[in-house]
Amino acid sequence: MIIKKLLFIVVLSAALTPAWAQGDNSDYWSFQEYLDRYPEQRQLFEDFSTRVRQAPQPSTIPTTTPIRVAMLVPDQQVSDYWYRNKKSFTHRLKEIGIPFNLTSYSSQPTSTHREQEQQLADALKTDPDYLVLTLNSLRHRVLIDKIMTRGRPKVILMNITTPLKHLGTRQPFFYVGFDHKEGTRLLTRAINKMTGKQVNYLMLYGIRGYVSHARGDEFIRLTAEQPGFAMNQAFYTDINREKARQAVLQTLASKHNINLIYACTTDIALGAMDALKTLNKEEHIILNGWGGGSAELEALANGHLDVTVMRMNDDSGVAMAEAIRLDQTGKAHLIPLVYSGNFAVVDKYTSPQELERLKDYAFRYSK
Repeated sequence: MIIKKLLFIVVLSAALTPAWAQGDNSDYWSFQEYLDRYPEQRQLFEDFSTRVRQAPQPSTIPTTTPIRVAMLVPDQQVSDYWYRNKKSFTHRLKEIGIPFNLTSYSSQPTSTHREQEQQLADALKTDPDYLVLTLNSLRHRVLIDKIMTRGRPKVILMNITTPLKHLGTRQPFFYVGFDHKEGTRLLTRAINKMTGKQVNYLMLYGIRGYVSHARGDEFIRLTAEQPGFAMNQAFYTDINREKARQAVLQTLASKHNINLIYACTTDIALGAMDALKTLNKEEHIILNGWGGGSAELEALANGHLDVTVMRMNDDSGVAMAEAIRLDQTGKAHLIPLVYSGNFAVVDKYTSPQELERLKDYAFRYSK
């Protein structure tokens, strides 16, 4: 038992160097970089965003043959982002009159590459018209490259709004989600308003990859030149609530000056919350969430979380449905390559009325 515990701590507390400090050699455009590089996409994006926000308009071109959709999502976590997107996606398709068959494959964020490849192989055997999946690691890019060379199915990359440069003009059908870096910028501004002159923080990443870079490393970059901000410790937690709890307990046992814990995901924030409750330090250390799903909003209302950046969640699922509708009705030229939804910053001072207003819109399909 002692050996196992030591191994756990050693793996958890591996030394980190943020990607921005190494010289970011990322293979993607940021959302704003892409719109600046291809200005025609900005108008497409704005027009499409209006479509997403509007009430559904039933399709005027009848579609009799159901489209086939395969969806691979890492939804085995506390965050309800993936569940809500699937629900809003299917509800919008029904409202606009697009018949469909959906095959969904569920996984954990830390599933092995072999498990992911097997799910992908199973999905491709169903010969879907559209394949929805996410991208977080170099291995994911390799898999996507292989799919792209097939020419079928059409690929929707979910929870990513940064087009891959190496694909050139041979891009996936659609990128959809909420820009992680924009959310982090909004969250950073909100945290700045809550902190004092000296901020000693603990960084809690998820898994190594795109999301940890865009949420965690971006926060480090944004605060690196701010006077008084110092990162004292960092952990990769595998988006595991218990590992996040242990990371906080381990850090606070030796670093008593920590006054901010930056959590990159919902599960991580809740694990940190568990630790702070155990130590009775909730009033002394600022803790953020990321995403603003049901679990975070409940923690916020109960005073266990200080601030989060809330995605207008169902816009993402609606966007996928509307892109497919345009594609199926011969209007693919109206689809932007990338759709990024809006955020709202909410904190422990946000009124219950305002929070309900935001929830009514963000979760309008997935209540």
